[in-house]
Amino acid sequence: MIEYANENDIAGILELDGHIDQKLLKRKISHNEVYVIREQTEVIGILRYSLFWDNTPFMNMICIKQSFQRKGLGSLMVKHWENDMKKQGHHRVMTSTLSNEEAQHFYRKLGYKDIGGFVLPNEPLEMLFVKDISA
Repeated sequence: MIEYANENDIAGILELDGHIDQKLLKRKISHNEVYVIREQTEVIGILRYSLFWDNTPFMNMICIKQSFQRKGLGSLMVKHWENDMKKQGHHRVMTSTLSNEEAQHFYRKLGYKDIGGFVLPNEPLEMLFVKDISA
């Protein structure tokens, strides 16, 4: 079941997501900006987002435990998030990934379109994607 994360999920989220500190994670949880998917009580997947330009939902992170990957759970989480964003009145969503990661193919398969990118020092190209969810 996909639902908003709560503070009891913090340890499970941090096992999957090492890119956020606990204080910020708690704030994002309190603002319903983190989703989890569970297998019984175990957190097996997470999705967290923010607002790009303070008005466009931007998926910052999606991660599914390796033993649960390639079973459609990531697609399910993204579609759940997109539906929530549409219900909140948003017309488009965004995300990004590094050019050397497989996620770019996952996003394209879900209907995301390449819209550009940027390069940080000593990093591969960060690719930006957008999807119209107004239909």
